[in-house]
Order: sequence, then C-alpha cells, then structure tokens
Amino acid sequence: MYPSMRAAAEDLERTGQLLRITEEVDPDLEMAEIHRQVFADRGPALLFERVKGSPFQAISNIYGTYARTEYLFRKTLPRVKKVVELKADPANFAKHPLRYASAPFTAVTALPRRHLRPAALYGRTTVDQLPLVKSWPMDGGAFVTLPQVCTLPPGSRKVMQSNIGMYRIQLTGNDYVTNKEVGLHYQLHRGIGVHHTAYNQTDEPFRCSVFVGGPPSHAFCAIMPLPEGLSEMTFAGMLAGRRFGYAWKNGHLISADADFVIVGTIRKGEKKPEGPFGDHLGYYSLQHDFPVMDVEAVYHRQDPLWHFTVVGRPPAEDSSFGYLIHKIVKDLTPQEFPGIRQINAVDEAGVHPLLLAVGSERYMPFRERVPEEIITQANRILGSGQTSLAKYCLIAADEDDPHLDADDQPAFFRHLLERFDPTRDLHFQTRTTIDTLDYSGSGWNAGSKLIWACRGDARRELTEVVPEYLELTEGYGAPQFVVPGILAIEGPAFKEETGYADLEPFLEANADKITTDDLPLIVICDDSAFLTKNFSNFVWATFTRSNPSHDVHGVDAFTEFKHWGCRGPVVIDARVKPWHAPGLKVDEEVASRVKQKLADMTN
Repeated sequence: MYPSMRAAAEDLERTGQLLRITEEVDPDLEMAEIHRQVFADRGPALLFERVKGSPFQAISNIYGTYARTEYLFRKTLPRVKKVVELKADPANFAKHPLRYASAPFTAVTALPRRHLRPAALYGRTTVDQLPLVKSWPMDGGAFVTLPQVCTLPPGSRKVMQSNIGMYRIQLTGNDYVTNKEVGLHYQLHRGIGVHHTAYNQTDEPFRCSVFVGGPPSHAFCAIMPLPEGLSEMTFAGMLAGRRFGYAWKNGHLISADADFVIVGTIRKGEKKPEGPFGDHLGYYSLQHDFPVMDVEAVYHRQDPLWHFTVVGRPPAEDSSFGYLIHKIVKDLTPQEFPGIRQINAVDEAGVHPLLLAVGSERYMPFRERVPEEIITQANRILGSGQTSLAKYCLIAADEDDPHLDADDQPAFFRHLLERFDPTRDLHFQTRTTIDTLDYSGSGWNAGSKLIWACRGDARRELTEVVPEYLELTEGYGAPQFVVPGILAIEGPAFKEETGYADLEPFLEANADKITTDDLPLIVICDDSAFLTKNFSNFVWATFTRSNPSHDVHGVDAFTEFKHWGCRGPVVIDARVKPWHAPGLKVDEEVASRVKQKLADMTN
C-alpha cells in the first residue's frame, strides 16, 4: 500500500478523489473553512500547495467520505479485521480455522521495523514554520488535530510497550513560548496519562514524540481501541500493508515514515492553560490547565505534507474513524458485552452523549416480559472503556423485533417510545463522571447517566397530534413534532437565578391532563423549528445539552423507594444553560469569501 502520505495523495489524485488548491490560503480560519465547505458537499481530499506563512504543503479531508476511507484501506481491511477478531477471542481459530489461517501471518509480518536512515529525519524546522491551522474563531491558537503522540514507560526502549494516542496538541497561543513549548490535552486515565503518573515516581525525563502524517493508517492507529496485547505500531503496520518503521534520535522514539516529528520532554509537575478548542460535540472545550512539553526539535521528511482535519459538530471528517472502527470490531460486540447484539454510539450526538443498544433477555421466559437482563447489560456498557463516558444508554430487547437496527435512529426511538413504561424503565446514575469535553453536567467531568430500557409489546400508538388538553403555560409555546411521539416545545430562556423552577408550572399544569399514551416524550428547547428540522438536530441538541439527573423531568413524577418515575410524558430540558460551553459558529466573512473562492475554482 502507501509508503507515505504523499503516495496516498498521488493515488487519490490519479483516481479523481483529490483537489489541489493552488493559490495561497491563510491557515488562520480560511483553510478550515475550505475544508468544512468541501466536506459538507462530500467533496474530494484537499491538497493546499501554498500555505501562508509556511514553506510546507498541507492535506486534509482524505477520510472525508466513508467510500474514500474504505478505498484507502481496501487491500488490508479484511485481513486486519480477522486479526482483531482472533486477538479478542483466540478460540475463534479453533472454531473457524480456514477463516483465520492467514491472521497469524498478517500480525507477524506487520511487526515494527527499525530504520537506520529514517525518512522523517531529512530536515529540521521550527514550530512557527509549520502550517498553523486555526479552525474556529474562539480557538486558543493553532492545533495539531491529527497527532500521533508516542510515549514509553519509564526505563523502557521496547517499542512494543509504546503508547500511541491521539491527544490534541496546541502549537501557539495562550502562555506558550513560541518554538519552545506546546500544550498537550490528555487525562491521567489515558495511556499517556498512565505513563505520566509512572514518570512522576522517577527522576527520568518524560520524553514524548508527536508524529504528523505518514501512511494514512498511522493516524487511525492512534484512535483505534485495540485488544489487550496488540500494539498501535503493529496495528498501523497491518492496516498500512507495510511494517511500521521506527528509529531513535537523542533518546526519542520516532516514526521513520512520518511527515513531521516534534520531540520534547513533558514537564512532570507543571501545567499551563490549554484551549479553548472547537470540539467534536459541536461546542468549544474551554480553557483548562493541561501538561506542557518543552520542544527539543522539529523534524520533517523530504517534500512533506502537513496532515490536518477540522473538528466540529458531527458529522465531520473524523466520523469516518468511528465508521472504520465499527467495520473492524462490530462482530466483537457480543464478546466484549455478553448478550448485546449491537451498539450505536450516535455520531450525530457527538458519540459519547448517546448510545443506542440492542440486548437480549435470555432467562426467566415464563415471567412478565419486563426489562431485566438488558439492565445488567446496559450497566456493563456504562462500566467499560470508552462507552463508560456515555450519558444516555437507550436499550431494547431484541426479542420484540429481531430486525431492530440501532443504526436506524428514528426506527429505534419509535420502537422504544412505543414500549417503555415511564414508571419503571428509567434508571439513573448520579454524581458520576462524564466526558471531559461535555459541559452539560454539574461540574467539569462530572454529571450523571440514564439507562432507558424497553421490553414487551407496544403499549401505545405514536401520533403527531398535539393533545388538545396540553396546557402551554406562560413562556412555553411553538409546539412542533420531531417525529411521531416526540414533541418539541420552546421554553423561556434558562436563567441561572431561577434554575429549573420555571419548568414546574408547566409540569404541574399538565399532571392530571396528559399521559404517555397521548405523548411519550417532550423536549423543552430554545428553538423548536431548529430541533424539528431533521433528526440529526434533535439528537444533537437534546443529548448534548442535557444532564440526565438535572434535565430529565416528567409529568406527574414520583419517587418510590428511591426509584424515580413518571406517569405522564418524559420531559427533557434541552435549553442552553449559562454554564454550557459556547456553540461553534463560523466567521461569516471568511465563509462568504471561501464560498466565492471555491465557486471560482470549479467554474
């Protein structure tokens, strides 16, 4: 396959899947806006030949469509899938020896290989000479958006013990000394954070290398959740169809095939403000203190390409990572989560806020058909790895519809809303952790979770008729249906001094008037026309802007032996709260200029 990013770009160009931008483009907002507009039109990969302020070219949107992502890995993806399956469950080899006969050979031939003359050490530069891409107006500076951050545990020079993760890197802005310091955004529970904790117990310098570019598989390896014992380097080699090349330089482990390598030492006991940054939930992650790295050198290969993407409200280019992960691991779901047939981490909701799952009820066949085992399965999901960051886990029993597809979001919600019992099927976990990037909770990295389950025959027929006895109290109005069974209602702007109190009159006024048989779900929002424009707007606004323990209410609600339920509709307060992070908005002047520039290119 591809030995470099440049080789991949040339292949995409030969096959009509790449557009060269030949005129000079400003990395401050303009490059990102070109990317966004081309991505929105499902357009080609972009090669920026002239980046203002930099001698280097840049490339983006190579994963801009699922079809192009599959094209890049067309020769290796089936083999990689077999290795991951076998690594997760070695018993598969005995069950299906012919299917997995080539898997051990694939893994062994993909082991990392040392290079004595690595391409990545062709030349040296400085941070201020890189394409300093700033994506959103309120971003704290320029960021590396597709970094491969490589560290080793203390005392180790074994490359198979390395951690390669995608932790964003701030290159400029805030208090960073240009060319001498960069910021790293990561938490202590991540792979690099584990190394950081270990280094704190030693006198050894915490060396770190940041790779940019290289074969297209290298960026993906930094985000792929791998089975225990399968290294990122081996995985990258398998997906690239060629071994991951590495080298050593002044004690730093580097990628021999990277386009750029930034090496340095992470300070153990000091942090600096990092951010804000326009992030994948569709909001800014705000400025917080994170580790800082002292930069020792910046290397690059001959004729390099600065590989970047633009992060924002999904779907975005990085949505293809989720798609590819699903392609590789979907058959492993029942092994990782016994009883679970399917999980959809909803991309349109920012992945972590909302999970849709299809589970199974395998026991007690002669009892009343109520959610039992699927509650246990949902708790397993919320207690495991990346899925533990989810806020909402909506789960259905597959016995009620063997063809139920969690990827068909409207159909899944229809199935759930037809069947759930609001007095019984809502299970909260309060005062727990949520995604650091989610500001809907009660504090930074603090919030709650909700398991919303259903099992049994349909209990109600969903309609798009507003009940004539629904009372819209002062400040509430503009009711519109998202789909049958989900009604959006505009509420007054949420004010911190009144908190949730202004919702009480609406709930009380309808307590004796409306039941879930009339309407199972109401979403209180700032703009019902926006929420109902499409299903993507509904899942994004509803589940990124709400904290279950605080924002899930109910008409005629009650608490019985510490179990909360309601007899009327579930009400989710999805209004923007004062403590929420700002939403992402483009610079309209830049957007207009880019729109005209792209029109001139295609005419």
